[in-house]
Amino acid sequence: MFELKDLGVTRGGVPILEGLNFALTPGQALILRGPNGSGKTTLLRTIAGLQPPHAGEILGDLEDVAYAAHADGLKSTLTVSENLTFWASVFGTQGIDAALTAFDLHGLASRPAGALSAGQKRRLGLARMVVTGRRIWVFDEPTVSLDTRAVEMFADAVRAHLETGGAALIATHIELGLDGVVFDVTPFRAKQPDAGAFDEVFL
Repeated sequence: MFELKDLGVTRGGVPILEGLNFALTPGQALILRGPNGSGKTTLLRTIAGLQPPHAGEILGDLEDVAYAAHADGLKSTLTVSENLTFWASVFGTQGIDAALTAFDLHGLASRPAGALSAGQKRRLGLARMVVTGRRIWVFDEPTVSLDTRAVEMFADAVRAHLETGGAALIATHIELGLDGVVFDVTPFRAKQPDAGAFDEVFL
Protein backbone atom coordinates (compact mmCIF):
# COMPACT_ATOMS: atom_id res chain seq x y z
CA MET A 1 0.00 0.00 0.00
CA PHE A 2 3.03 2.17 0.58
CA GLU A 3 6.76 1.72 1.00
CA LEU A 4 9.48 3.82 2.58
CA LYS A 5 12.82 3.82 0.79
CA ASP A 6 15.81 5.20 2.69
CA LEU A 7 13.50 7.83 4.21
CA GLY A 8 14.82 10.64 6.39
CA VAL A 9 12.69 13.12 8.34
CA THR A 10 13.44 16.34 10.18
CA ARG A 11 11.85 18.38 12.97
CA GLY A 12 12.53 22.11 13.02
CA GLY A 13 15.23 21.63 10.40
CA VAL A 14 17.09 19.07 12.54
CA PRO A 15 17.40 15.49 11.21
CA ILE A 16 15.47 13.09 13.47
CA LEU A 17 15.29 9.75 11.65
CA GLU A 18 17.20 8.44 8.64
CA GLY A 19 17.54 5.30 6.55
CA LEU A 20 13.98 4.08 7.15
CA ASN A 21 12.89 1.17 4.97
CA PHE A 22 9.62 -0.68 5.45
CA ALA A 23 6.39 -1.45 3.61
CA LEU A 24 2.75 -1.58 4.70
CA THR A 25 0.65 -4.21 2.94
CA PRO A 26 -3.13 -4.85 2.77
CA GLY A 27 -4.48 -6.49 5.92
CA GLN A 28 -1.39 -5.55 7.95
CA ALA A 29 -1.06 -3.64 11.19
CA LEU A 30 2.37 -2.13 11.79
CA ILE A 31 3.06 -1.02 15.37
CA LEU A 32 5.54 1.84 15.63
CA ARG A 33 7.64 1.86 18.79
CA GLY A 34 10.30 4.10 20.27
CA PRO A 35 10.86 6.35 23.30
CA ASN A 36 9.27 9.79 23.61
CA GLY A 37 11.01 12.26 21.30
CA SER A 38 12.40 9.55 19.04
CA GLY A 39 10.61 10.86 15.95
CA LYS A 40 7.46 8.73 15.70
CA THR A 41 5.11 11.71 15.34
CA THR A 42 7.41 13.38 12.81
CA LEU A 43 7.46 10.18 10.76
CA LEU A 44 3.67 9.83 10.86
CA ARG A 45 3.19 13.46 9.84
CA THR A 46 5.49 12.89 6.89
CA ILE A 47 3.60 9.78 5.79
CA ALA A 48 0.33 11.71 6.16
CA GLY A 49 1.68 14.37 3.79
CA LEU A 50 1.82 17.17 6.36
CA GLN A 51 5.53 17.74 5.80
CA PRO A 52 7.99 16.69 3.09
CA PRO A 53 10.66 14.02 3.61
CA HIS A 54 14.20 15.21 4.19
CA ALA A 55 15.62 12.31 2.19
CA GLY A 56 14.47 9.19 0.40
CA GLU A 57 10.94 8.64 -0.82
CA ILE A 58 7.51 7.25 0.00
CA LEU A 59 6.06 5.06 -2.74
CA GLY A 60 2.31 4.46 -2.87
CA ASP A 61 -1.02 6.24 -2.96
CA LEU A 62 -0.81 8.62 -0.01
CA GLU A 63 -4.20 10.05 -1.01
CA ASP A 64 -5.54 6.86 0.58
CA VAL A 65 -4.17 7.80 4.03
CA ALA A 66 -6.37 8.97 6.92
CA TYR A 67 -4.43 10.38 9.88
CA ALA A 68 -5.58 10.60 13.50
CA ALA A 69 -3.16 12.82 15.45
CA HIS A 70 -3.13 13.88 19.10
CA ALA A 71 -5.97 16.37 18.53
CA ASP A 72 -9.43 14.85 18.12
CA GLY A 73 -10.46 17.21 15.31
CA LEU A 74 -13.93 17.92 16.71
CA LYS A 75 -16.27 20.89 16.49
CA SER A 76 -17.45 21.38 20.06
CA THR A 77 -20.79 23.00 19.17
CA LEU A 78 -21.82 20.14 16.86
CA THR A 79 -23.32 16.94 18.19
CA VAL A 80 -21.61 13.57 17.91
CA SER A 81 -23.72 12.72 14.86
CA GLU A 82 -23.13 16.11 13.27
CA ASN A 83 -19.38 15.81 13.72
CA LEU A 84 -19.32 12.42 12.00
CA THR A 85 -21.64 13.62 9.26
CA PHE A 86 -19.34 16.59 8.66
CA TRP A 87 -16.28 14.37 8.28
CA ALA A 88 -18.18 11.95 6.05
CA SER A 89 -19.03 14.86 3.76
CA VAL A 90 -15.39 16.02 3.74
CA PHE A 91 -14.25 12.59 2.55
CA GLY A 92 -17.18 12.08 0.21
CA THR A 93 -18.61 9.06 2.02
CA GLN A 94 -22.09 8.31 3.27
CA GLY A 95 -23.48 6.86 6.49
CA ILE A 96 -22.19 7.15 10.05
CA ASP A 97 -23.92 4.19 11.67
CA ALA A 98 -20.89 1.91 11.44
CA ALA A 99 -18.75 4.55 13.19
CA LEU A 100 -21.34 5.05 15.94
CA THR A 101 -21.54 1.30 16.50
CA ALA A 102 -17.79 0.67 16.45
CA PHE A 103 -17.16 3.13 19.28
CA ASP A 104 -20.46 2.72 21.18
CA LEU A 105 -21.60 6.27 20.44
CA HIS A 106 -25.29 5.73 19.64
CA GLY A 107 -26.31 6.80 23.14
CA LEU A 108 -24.31 10.01 22.76
CA ALA A 109 -25.33 10.79 19.17
CA SER A 110 -27.32 13.94 20.04
CA ARG A 111 -24.89 15.29 22.64
CA PRO A 112 -22.66 18.27 21.72
CA ALA A 113 -19.02 17.25 21.43
CA GLY A 114 -18.07 19.99 23.89
CA ALA A 115 -20.13 18.24 26.59
CA LEU A 116 -18.30 14.92 26.26
CA SER A 117 -15.70 13.57 28.67
CA ALA A 118 -12.09 13.30 27.52
CA GLY A 119 -12.50 9.59 26.80
CA GLN A 120 -15.74 10.11 24.90
CA LYS A 121 -14.13 12.82 22.79
CA ARG A 122 -11.28 10.48 21.99
CA ARG A 123 -13.71 7.75 20.93
CA LEU A 124 -15.49 10.23 18.66
CA GLY A 125 -12.18 11.43 17.23
CA LEU A 126 -11.20 7.85 16.41
CA ALA A 127 -14.65 7.10 14.97
CA ARG A 128 -13.89 9.71 12.31
CA MET A 129 -11.53 7.20 10.70
CA VAL A 130 -14.40 4.81 10.00
CA VAL A 131 -16.23 7.40 7.87
CA THR A 132 -13.20 8.44 5.81
CA GLY A 133 -13.37 5.54 3.38
CA ARG A 134 -9.56 5.56 3.30
CA ARG A 135 -7.73 2.22 3.24
CA ILE A 136 -4.64 3.30 5.20
CA TRP A 137 -5.25 4.36 8.80
CA VAL A 138 -2.41 6.15 10.60
CA PHE A 139 -2.68 6.73 14.36
CA ASP A 140 -0.49 8.68 16.78
CA GLU A 141 -1.00 7.39 20.35
CA PRO A 142 -4.70 6.63 19.75
CA THR A 143 -5.44 5.22 23.20
CA VAL A 144 -4.75 8.39 25.22
CA SER A 145 -7.73 9.04 27.58
CA LEU A 146 -9.33 5.69 26.75
CA ASP A 147 -10.40 3.19 29.41
CA THR A 148 -9.86 -0.55 29.01
CA ARG A 149 -13.18 -1.15 27.23
CA ALA A 150 -12.61 1.72 24.81
CA VAL A 151 -9.13 0.38 23.98
CA GLU A 152 -10.83 -2.91 23.09
CA MET A 153 -13.29 -1.02 20.86
CA PHE A 154 -10.39 0.62 19.07
CA ALA A 155 -8.57 -2.68 18.56
CA ASP A 156 -11.78 -4.30 17.27
CA ALA A 157 -12.32 -1.42 14.82
CA VAL A 158 -8.78 -1.83 13.49
CA ARG A 159 -9.23 -5.60 13.13
CA ALA A 160 -12.44 -5.07 11.16
CA HIS A 161 -10.63 -2.60 8.91
CA LEU A 162 -7.79 -5.06 8.29
CA GLU A 163 -10.26 -7.82 7.43
CA THR A 164 -11.61 -5.70 4.57
CA GLY A 165 -8.13 -5.27 3.09
CA GLY A 166 -7.24 -2.05 4.86
CA ALA A 167 -4.00 -1.40 6.73
CA ALA A 168 -3.00 0.44 9.89
CA LEU A 169 0.16 2.17 11.12
CA ILE A 170 -0.05 2.82 14.85
CA ALA A 171 2.41 4.59 17.14
CA THR A 172 1.70 3.35 20.66
CA HIS A 173 3.42 2.35 23.88
CA ILE A 174 0.73 -0.11 24.96
CA GLU A 175 -0.13 -3.63 23.91
CA LEU A 176 -3.29 -3.60 21.79
CA GLY A 177 -3.62 -7.32 21.23
CA LEU A 178 -3.35 -6.88 17.47
CA ASP A 179 -1.58 -9.42 15.30
CA GLY A 180 0.82 -6.91 13.82
CA VAL A 181 4.46 -6.28 13.00
CA VAL A 182 6.44 -4.16 15.48
CA PHE A 183 8.87 -1.61 14.04
CA ASP A 184 11.19 0.19 16.47
CA VAL A 185 12.48 3.53 15.16
CA THR A 186 15.28 3.76 17.75
CA PRO A 187 18.05 2.30 15.53
CA PHE A 188 17.21 4.87 12.85
CA ARG A 189 17.74 8.02 14.91
CA ALA A 190 19.82 10.48 12.96
CA LYS A 191 23.21 11.70 14.11
CA GLN A 192 22.72 15.20 15.48
CA PRO A 193 24.74 18.09 14.01
CA ASP A 194 27.87 19.21 15.83
CA ALA A 195 27.43 22.15 18.16
CA GLY A 196 29.74 24.17 15.93
CA ALA A 197 27.44 23.53 12.97
CA PHE A 198 24.29 24.61 14.82
CA ASP A 199 23.79 27.68 12.64
CA GLU A 200 23.59 25.47 9.55
CA VAL A 201 20.21 24.21 10.71
CA PHE A 202 18.76 27.64 9.93
CA LEU A 203 20.37 28.06 6.51
